[in-house]
Amino acid sequence: MPVLPDRSTRHSTVAMALRTAALVNALADPAAGPEEIAAVLLAHGEPAPVAVTPEDVTAMRGAAAPLREVCAAASADEAAALLNALLAAHTGPLRLTAHGGTAPWHPHADDDDAPWAAWFLASGCLALTVLLWERQAPPGRTCASASCGNVFVAHGSGPERRYCSRRCATRERVAAHRRARTATAPGVD
Repeated sequence: MPVLPDRSTRHSTVAMALRTAALVNALADPAAGPEEIAAVLLAHGEPAPVAVTPEDVTAMRGAAAPLREVCAAASADEAAALLNALLAAHTGPLRLTAHGGTAPWHPHADDDDAPWAAWFLASGCLALTVLLWERQAPPGRTCASASCGNVFVAHGSGPERRYCSRRCATRERVAAHRRARTATAPGVD
């Protein structure tokens, strides 16, 4: 989990998208409670104290599901259709805020006093929308490891990523190597 101490960096599109993916993944764990979700928010630059209630976690889980669908979209067209529906249903007018001078200017598509779930869905939609706009490709992916299921932000140059982390990629390569060795071993049918 990246720690983004710089005031301007924590409000960048990529930082917001990384926070969205981290929250989607954390909220997929049924054991994650307010403390775990607050820790993710703090690690992604939310100012302390972060007060998250069990009710907030339940509502945020509901918000995470459609954001996961956007990351799992197979094409830019599919991701755009999902994002358009979410933007229409869950965001207000786009505006800039500096939270009374406590943060750099950045866009908001929700009220400053919105509950965590509304903020998460609106800010996540906004970040994923801008990534799709910039890249003309789905803004995220789901890890190709069958044992993982995490979403990750598809950004940067180079070949398209298939795995959420080096750990998942290595685990899959080792498993494939072992399967291949077992299949070619003498005396194996």
